[in-house]
Amino acid sequence: MAKGIAVLMYHELELPGRPFCQSDPGYRRYVVPAAQFESQLRHLKSLGFLGTSIGKLSEGIETKQFALTFDDGCATDLGSAAPILKTLGFNATFYVTVGFLGKAGYMTEAQVRELGEAGFEIGCHSLTHPYLTDLDSAGLHREIVEAKDRLERIVGHAIEHYSCPGGRWNYRVVAKVKEAGYLSLATSHPRLYSSNSDAFSIGRTAILRNMSVSQLEAICEGRGLLRLALTQQVRSAAQRLVGNRLYDGLRSALLSRSE
Repeated sequence: MAKGIAVLMYHELELPGRPFCQSDPGYRRYVVPAAQFESQLRHLKSLGFLGTSIGKLSEGIETKQFALTFDDGCATDLGSAAPILKTLGFNATFYVTVGFLGKAGYMTEAQVRELGEAGFEIGCHSLTHPYLTDLDSAGLHREIVEAKDRLERIVGHAIEHYSCPGGRWNYRVVAKVKEAGYLSLATSHPRLYSSNSDAFSIGRTAILRNMSVSQLEAICEGRGLLRLALTQQVRSAAQRLVGNRLYDGLRSALLSRSE
């Protein structure tokens, strides 16, 4: 077992007959069938793993532990993920994109409150889901500070954890997140979290719809993360080279051809 724990990044869960929140090929690959999600977590529980939230990481790291996070604020967070997590005795952090609330496929404000009242941690995933590295100072304030204020008014308590849309972040983003009063910043770079990790660059591993149970088990045991990290580094370099908009266009075209 590697030192540290894996932080898993989920998005929407797929239900039979339910349209996805978005139709882009790049989005669809992150949508995990709900039945597959439950099978994954039951397998990890059978191995003795405990699923926890980002906020609990500061309280100490257990050997057989992993953290669960969800991005965007999809309606399946409350309707599908939460009941499965409750049944297994797991917790999680749900990062909400505030501007998506009430839109088709996403939670309403009342549902976000219900999710929090059920004992799950609510975090912020920006206001409108832009790439933060493309924004000026006013844009960063809106997506980090104003989003926090609005989400706190919705849930009625402090929001302490933030995750970056698309995994794009830099020193300006970190500075604004700290200034806003968050206690952590989650990225999309696959790496384990330990007591020595920087709370403002928490690495997470994206769970894709085609991942097997054995692959997820390896991630939670710290195996294979180097390969994933190298792939992410290459992807990040390409994003910086051609820019986010062109990169996304090329990626979407390639994924569409492969479907």
